[in-house]
Amino acid sequence: MLIGFMKTLRPRQWGKNFVVFLPFVFTLNQAWRPFTSEMYAMLAQTVVAFVLFCLLSGSVYLINDLADIEKDRLHPTKRNRPLPSGQLPAGAALAAALLLIALTLAASYAVRPLFAAIGMAYFVVNIGYSLVFKNWVIVDVFAVSSGFVLRAVAGAVVINVPVSPWLYVVAILGALFLGINKRRNELVTLGSDAGNHRAVLEHYTLPLLDEMTSVVTSATVMAYSLYTFSAENLPKDHSMMLTIPFVIYGIFRYLYLIHVRHEGGDPSELLFRDRPLLVAILMWGAAVVTILILERSPAL
Repeated sequence: MLIGFMKTLRPRQWGKNFVVFLPFVFTLNQAWRPFTSEMYAMLAQTVVAFVLFCLLSGSVYLINDLADIEKDRLHPTKRNRPLPSGQLPAGAALAAALLLIALTLAASYAVRPLFAAIGMAYFVVNIGYSLVFKNWVIVDVFAVSSGFVLRAVAGAVVINVPVSPWLYVVAILGALFLGINKRRNELVTLGSDAGNHRAVLEHYTLPLLDEMTSVVTSATVMAYSLYTFSAENLPKDHSMMLTIPFVIYGIFRYLYLIHVRHEGGDPSELLFRDRPLLVAILMWGAAVVTILILERSPAL
């Protein structure tokens, strides 16, 4: 049962919570200098935020699996999860989820009250998704995507730095890109049984999702490109534009995995399973950090 509980917390999905580190990275040389005590203090605060969001998202997964237990039993792969398979009793899962939520929110409040409020908002949105929003076409994708935005905002709040409008725009567009393609993978994988697993899938078609992907993909590339050129606090020589190819490659690689290899049902697992995609993201991160440090310019 303990193994089933740990599996239901979905540690493989915790990679999404690395979004909380974005504000820390993009504050290089803004309110502090690298390799100082202040930097290490802000890094420690961000690590704490990451851990708390991992625990909070784990509790959400517990409740989500409880809500979807019957439908998951009809899914070709999800039926093997601890709750649908019976490895983890539903009562024990509910009790653990409630205890985990209470402890995590209390710890979040001790870190910073506003950070706890964002954590609560994240929890409420996700519970709303599990109970209601997942049945509303298009709204379901926005509900899932909002989690990435809240993570990014939480990362800024925990180190007490301003939240850039660019952070909202790029985060929501990138999250929509992943969410829409996850729906596409579900349609392809489940076929005629898609509606039995998730009712909202009856309202989606592959042509519709492909059109939505085209819009979001173009908007994401444009938003990120404009950010590198026009954000006031980035290096004045526009050197951040050198990171654009990494973003475009990452998007194209993900589309290749979706349309050619028919993957993408689990973006977090796909990230660590596909080496070219992982390398592109790591190279983007290294380029961003190098540019911000060398230029000695504020970033947000």
